[in-house]
Amino acid sequence: MKNTLQTAVSLKDFNTFGIEAKANKYIRITEESSLKELYEQDAFKQKFFVLGGGSNVLFTEDYDGLIVHIANKGIQHFIEGNQVFVTASAGEVWNDLVWYCIKHDFPGMENLALIPGTVGASPIQNIGAYGTELMHIFYSCRAFDTHTGEFVTFTNVDCQFSYRDSIFKKEHKGRYIICSVTYKLSLFGQINTSYGAIEAELAKRNIQEPNIKDVAEVVSYIRVEKLPDPTTVGNAGSFFKNPIISKTQFINLQAQHPDIVHYPMGNDEEKLAAGWLIEQCGWKGKEVGEVAVWKNQALVLTNKGAASGAQIYEVSSKIVDDVLSKFGVKLEREVNVL
Repeated sequence: MKNTLQTAVSLKDFNTFGIEAKANKYIRITEESSLKELYEQDAFKQKFFVLGGGSNVLFTEDYDGLIVHIANKGIQHFIEGNQVFVTASAGEVWNDLVWYCIKHDFPGMENLALIPGTVGASPIQNIGAYGTELMHIFYSCRAFDTHTGEFVTFTNVDCQFSYRDSIFKKEHKGRYIICSVTYKLSLFGQINTSYGAIEAELAKRNIQEPNIKDVAEVVSYIRVEKLPDPTTVGNAGSFFKNPIISKTQFINLQAQHPDIVHYPMGNDEEKLAAGWLIEQCGWKGKEVGEVAVWKNQALVLTNKGAASGAQIYEVSSKIVDDVLSKFGVKLEREVNVL
């Protein structure tokens, strides 16, 4: 096997919270063939977790199974008519893929600039930001089935995408390991600047006819302004999902809280801004020991330096309780808690 199995490995450098936790067993995968070898050694019959960039995970204790760290690399594309198909290995840094597309003048990913993590996580989470959802540019992904030892392909329909969700987080949770993802972009796609913060920043810069590079730079600027840099402040980005509630529940809430931040979803549903709900409960900027809620965005929990995963989880539980008590809305954590 090209990649070596290690024991008692520190995971501190492999999670953006910077939490100290040890993996009982650890292997870094740079070639797909190593997954087949692991299967043949019955490695997937034990407890295991697939790790990418570590930007969406909270270790609350040592991991007593196998950490499979996906680190394969490579990006390629081909053009067919007005469409371009871009395939990236799961271990590629997401933002590197975004800038690959910008460099080649392929529109469609610019609003997703600077989202932390790796390519492999993108279909699992159905990532999205600033008016763009992955499900609208996803074409297919190649995955390894840990139950059968075979490589399979999932189409867009197969993935059953919904808001920050996919089949890989539901009935197929933990079964498949994403190896590569193919995205379908239009060479003449429309630039999306409808998100208010993007329009405002473009206006500040006096950019009236933005290109995809302009949009990516503005989105990156906005994210840096709102979110802490995980290389200096331990965090996993948005800790909670924006809750989706029924229109009836929303009307009742709006009657009590006229300024509630919301986004119509269609299908008689409304999406609420979790950050606004948390802020109304007095959590924005609040510190509890070594855990803090980010001063510029209440969706983000941070490790001031010496917090344990259990302490971060405890603070998140208090936030969930407070929001439920005040608004009758139960927040759902976006991060994987181990």
